[in-house]
Amino acid sequence: MQYDFETVLDRRGKDAIAVDAVGRLKGFSPDAPKPGFDVIPMWVADMNFPTAKSIQDAIIARAKHPAFGYFQPSKAYYRAIADWHNKRKGVDDVTPEVVTYENGVLGGIVSTLKVFAAPGDAVLLHSPTYMGFANAVKSNGFQIVHSPLKRDGDGVWRMDPEDMEKKIRAHHIHVAIFCNPFNPCGRVWTKEELEEALAVCEANDVFVIADEIWSDLLMNGHTYTPVQSVNAWAKTHVAAFYAPSKTFNLAGLIGSYSVIYNKTVRERVRAIGAKTVYNAMNVLSEHALIGAYSDEGAEWLGQLLPVLSRNVNFACDYIEKHFDGVTAFRSEGTYMLLLDCTDWLKAHDMDQKTLLKKGWDVGVGWQDGALFEAPTSIRLNLASPTHRVEEAFKRMDRYVFNPEDRI
Repeated sequence: MQYDFETVLDRRGKDAIAVDAVGRLKGFSPDAPKPGFDVIPMWVADMNFPTAKSIQDAIIARAKHPAFGYFQPSKAYYRAIADWHNKRKGVDDVTPEVVTYENGVLGGIVSTLKVFAAPGDAVLLHSPTYMGFANAVKSNGFQIVHSPLKRDGDGVWRMDPEDMEKKIRAHHIHVAIFCNPFNPCGRVWTKEELEEALAVCEANDVFVIADEIWSDLLMNGHTYTPVQSVNAWAKTHVAAFYAPSKTFNLAGLIGSYSVIYNKTVRERVRAIGAKTVYNAMNVLSEHALIGAYSDEGAEWLGQLLPVLSRNVNFACDYIEKHFDGVTAFRSEGTYMLLLDCTDWLKAHDMDQKTLLKKGWDVGVGWQDGALFEAPTSIRLNLASPTHRVEEAFKRMDRYVFNPEDRI
């Protein structure tokens, strides 16, 4: 089946924060554009594409049965997860025993943090930091210690194992959160990089929580290494969290899962999650996952990835050619792009708030990097039809970064 990733999907009034909340969530959402400009939503991390037909078919088929009572996850649910991890991630031992349902990745992360840390304890995160991590960690009473990523001479984001170890020892840290692929920087960590970072964690008795929700979204042929597969220590000292939501645009359905091989840790995470009396699967999200993790879902994803890669390549090439003082690492995974505007802001004696407003005024719905510990950067979602991404960059060029050239 051939899928359409170029027709604009009208999401207005269809439960989409990305478009319906513009101008309505003061201090968080972009302002509404000036007259004459429509909104190009590039701030919320969901896609402006229709999902795979297999998902809709699975939901519709289940909805035709007129009863929605209490239930337990089916064998088909666990089989779909196991097959997907085998075929897509090269992991052949994801059994029902090691899989735990989670309403969301962040909730599962908090449950795991509570196994290894008490309120007031420090947790290691890399920065820039996904704001969901920061909010979840802080709101549950933990302290965040950042180990900043560094850009090497080629502009590639790298972890700094030396800084990680220094922070871990100074703050007596015993739990860290990794993001693989990394949001918002777009790095897909190599096995060698993970080995080096995990060696620091092993030497200092630090358990690792790995958010791998973006692991199916790989750009330009990059490959992903599950953190748990790096070595024998990692398999029993890493809790990994996944979901079909980023891959298939299903965030509104709710439904994630963890893979934890360590029996003691797994049982503690389950016990903590169960005590909320809230961490329970929705029957339609179960069937959505089964539809997503199918052969047809894989075909849809296979057609999507070249579109996302094309958008990333277009955006980075355009920035390099047209936006002096702005740089962006060519994302290897995720469909997010982080624009570093530090030099441009200095050259134009402008603050971040003014720059953001200039984009919002012309319908470029981008997001403030300050939310991600990157105060002179802007985060962009490139999961839209290519012609819409091109239009957004033309507006940035004409009205934001090079307006004097158009007078």
